[in-house]
Amino acid sequence: MMIRRRHLLAGTTALLAAPHVANAQAPRTVKMGSLRLIHSMTPHFYERFLPPNLRVEITTFDSPTDGKNAVVTRSVDFGGFGIAAAILGAAAGEPVVVAGAFCNRGMGVVSRAGSDIRDIAGLRGRRVGIWPGSTQEVFILERLRQTGMTIRDITSVRVPFGEMHAMLARGDIDAYVGAEPGPGLSISSGVGQLVEYPYGTAMGGLNMIWATSEAVAAQDPALVRAMLGVHRRASEYMMANPREVADATVRILGAPRAAVEHALAAGNVEYIWRLDETVMTQARTYGQHMQELRQIRQQPNWSTFLNPRFSNEVATS
Repeated sequence: MMIRRRHLLAGTTALLAAPHVANAQAPRTVKMGSLRLIHSMTPHFYERFLPPNLRVEITTFDSPTDGKNAVVTRSVDFGGFGIAAAILGAAAGEPVVVAGAFCNRGMGVVSRAGSDIRDIAGLRGRRVGIWPGSTQEVFILERLRQTGMTIRDITSVRVPFGEMHAMLARGDIDAYVGAEPGPGLSISSGVGQLVEYPYGTAMGGLNMIWATSEAVAAQDPALVRAMLGVHRRASEYMMANPREVADATVRILGAPRAAVEHALAAGNVEYIWRLDETVMTQARTYGQHMQELRQIRQQPNWSTFLNPRFSNEVATS
């Protein structure tokens, strides 16, 4: 596990405080895992919505699997990471619980600017950067299937998200299936052109979820409700204030401003919080695709893996 950055945030705004926390003498520190991505910025906005008896410590991960593992081992109390990592863990019997949604969209299929790759069919025979085991991999495989193709019709190149733009610029690959702000960077810099945002499947724009461990969900439900309430307020604030999101992403992650602004202006980042029926249906569809692709041997126990109880309670509070 690689930990690159920690932020200690203190909050002042009362919201959904847990009774046993409210009586504590000192603020309780809640550990939150996040990824180094524009669509994982929500925890960095928690501060202004925290009750006075809670503070949050953010640990930033470079890998969704590392983020999921931190939740499972209780190195963090909560985490935002891709649905792929969550399903992989749950299908293997790990005690991960999805209690909320985190972010939709945030993906993009990009080819070199000026190339004749302008749709999914144009990827045939080309070198395409894909990160194995990622949410993006499942989406592009389904889009290939919808176009009458399979992974054998392209040359799949294993590329981490952070290297996709540079490899496209050098000509090492002809296209990639990336995560923001990579697509925004390639397009805004003139290196790449958009092939598509790959959301035309039954999985919609499903991407990241808000998760905890079975132990935290069972032993401290008041804390789960309180923090999901904070997550809700932060998500809604971010959707209404994209300029502040851009400023924070540039400042905290060092992301290029033009790339961030392009992703936000294109509507390719959607901060969400509620684990509603749409998200749960998309997640189950995603799990079916993963099993068909032999990424998992069996489906998770959906009745325990997806727990909408807290989301429903926050929605009516």
